[in-house]
Amino acid sequence: TAADLFNAGFLPSSRNLDRFYLCRHVRVPLARFKPSSENRRILRKGADLEVKLVPRDKFDYTPERRQFFKNYADIKFGKDVMSYDRLDLLFASPIISHLLLFLDAKSGAEVGAASLYLEGKNLAYYYYAFYDLNYYARNLGMFMMTSATSLFAERGTRHLYLGTCYSQNALYKTQFSGAEFFNGFRWSDDL
Repeated sequence: TAADLFNAGFLPSSRNLDRFYLCRHVRVPLARFKPSSENRRILRKGADLEVKLVPRDKFDYTPERRQFFKNYADIKFGKDVMSYDRLDLLFASPIISHLLLFLDAKSGAEVGAASLYLEGKNLAYYYYAFYDLNYYARNLGMFMMTSATSLFAERGTRHLYLGTCYSQNALYKTQFSGAEFFNGFRWSDDL
């Protein structure tokens, strides 16, 4: 299964889950996860946000959401790095089985969405995240990832995979207790 490949140090290189590559990536063994004071601080900053896990087949990929995701991608990744076609193919592919939606409890506005691949209790793969950059000062991006870590730990999921970690900019993925990375041979917690 895909979980076997993730566990062996591979990540999907195809959104169809038919091709994988060996890489340095980060995972959190969720049985060992205990929120740090920083994790708890981030969760408090988003205490007024609702979190909903939605299967992709129940997610309405509306033109408004499509535009929201495209605007975010243009700002964060560069203009048209993620084209509309690429975005549409992403949301129609097997690599997204669920979405984690974040809503402002007061206004009801959807302020973020994280795309996920879930395989039973074996794994959750936190893939692309899109969020309202007006919430940047409230650390919405970190709130989303920290919420996912906490949620899947509570659900008894074995591992949360957070993607590659090759640069200083990706070290935020290692801030969860128990975090480990694949070093080319095995999983290591010697960060």
